[in-house]
Amino acid sequence: MAGPTVDFWQQRFDNHETSWDRGSPSPQLLAWLDAGELLPCRIAVPGCGTGWEVAELARRGFDVTGVDYTAAAVAKTRALLQAQRLTAEVVQADVLSYQPQHPFDAIYEQTCLCAIHPEHWLDYTQQLHRWLKSAGSLWVLYMQMLRPAASEQGVIHGPPYHCDINAMRALFTEKAWAWPKPPYVKVDHPKLSHELALRLVRR
Repeated sequence: MAGPTVDFWQQRFDNHETSWDRGSPSPQLLAWLDAGELLPCRIAVPGCGTGWEVAELARRGFDVTGVDYTAAAVAKTRALLQAQRLTAEVVQADVLSYQPQHPFDAIYEQTCLCAIHPEHWLDYTQQLHRWLKSAGSLWVLYMQMLRPAASEQGVIHGPPYHCDINAMRALFTEKAWAWPKPPYVKVDHPKLSHELALRLVRR
């Protein structure tokens, strides 16, 4: 399988090499919640990492399922929930094969897509579509991480992998997803580059 392995991610956690981790929930998630755009529902957080977003959603009354295939991430998310006396389901599973018992109303996708090798993006996109109810919402932040080796030599460089908006439109097709019109919200990241934030609706 192309791309980072479970052992790769486990070592990142073990060595505290988690540059994607802000140490708090994403400011964009908080903005959506505070504006009343994202309301309590049954929601999935794939690639939940250390669980900041899982905990915040649980605190706000959501029925949350966090999914990650790294044991360290699952343990950290569960520990965070316990420390804050919050309840959520945390599943150790590969997002490329995981199937929920019931479809979700919404998905919060922040750092999972950009951590998956592009060879598997189509499979992952189809998974997200299957996980959602009809007219369910995908609240997504597309990582913008263009590197010279990629643009000048064609090297597939990551993680995080650059989620070019043209590639995203090809993956998340209008036939399967309703797209809002740009411009999209730019979300700065203190240790990486920035993300483009938007809501897609499953057709």
